[in-house]
Amino acid sequence: MPRKKNNQGARNRNQGPHRDKSFRSHADSNLKPKASNGYFLFGRNSVETALQNKNRECVRLVGTEKALSNERITSIRPNIETVVINDTSILDATVGTDSPHQGILLEVRPLPGTDIESLTPIDGKKNIILMLDQVTDPHNVGACMRSAAAFGARALITQDRNSPSESGTLARSAAGGLETLDWLRVANLSQTLDTLKEMGYWHVGLDGNTETKIRDVKLGDNIVIVMGSEGKGMRPLTRKSCDMIAKIPMSGQIESLNVSNAAAIALYEIADQN
Repeated sequence: MPRKKNNQGARNRNQGPHRDKSFRSHADSNLKPKASNGYFLFGRNSVETALQNKNRECVRLVGTEKALSNERITSIRPNIETVVINDTSILDATVGTDSPHQGILLEVRPLPGTDIESLTPIDGKKNIILMLDQVTDPHNVGACMRSAAAFGARALITQDRNSPSESGTLARSAAGGLETLDWLRVANLSQTLDTLKEMGYWHVGLDGNTETKIRDVKLGDNIVIVMGSEGKGMRPLTRKSCDMIAKIPMSGQIESLNVSNAAAIALYEIADQN
C-alpha cells in the first residue's frame, strides 16, 4: 500500500522528537490510537520487526527518551512521527501493567489480508499450513504463529470470528511471526479446507482419540495441520473435512498439551519428514 507523504516526519528530522506534554499531568491517562483502526504494538522486538515489514503501515513511535535513543530502531523509518513520554505509568495504562513494553510502543494499522490463491503449493517445497479452530487466547494464537514461522509454514488460518484479531499481546507472543507469516482469517474453515484440497493439500487433524501418531503421517509435501481448542477440540464439521486424524503420543501422566506446544511438535514432525 503506498504511503502518504508525512510532513510531520520532516518536522521531526529538523526539530527532534515531539514531547507530548498533554499527558504529563495525567499519570493515570492512557494513549489512544490516532488512526481509526490503529492499535499499539509494544516491546523492542515487536516494534522493530513491524518497522522492518514493508507491508506494515506504521503511524507513530511512542516511548521514553531512553528507549527512543536506540538508533537500531529509530533509524529503520526515520520519517515516522515520534512522541516522547517519560511517564511510564502512561505506557503501562495503555498496554496493561502485565505487558512488558520496555518503554516503547508503535501505533500501527492492521496488515492487509492475504488471498487463499497465494497458497498454491510450490513444487519441490514443503508446503505446510497451520489451521486453528476456535483457539481464542491471543497468547496461544501468537505462540502458534511463532512456531509456524519457525518451522517454515506457509500460513496460519483462523476463523474471522471466535478467534482473536491483531493486537499487541498477540504480536508479542508471536515474537515477530505476525510480520513474517501470512495469516488468513476466513468465514468458514470447512469450506476453506475444501478449497485447499482442490489446490492439492491433504489435511491432518490433531486429536488424542486415535491410534495414528503424527510422526507416522505420510501424506506428501502439501499438508494442512488442523488443531482445535484445548477444551472442545475440533468442531465436527472441521474434523470431518480432515483426511486423517493423528495424535501426539504422550506418557499418560498428563491429559493434554497446551495448544501452542502441541502445534510446535506437530509442525516439527511434519516439516522434518523426507
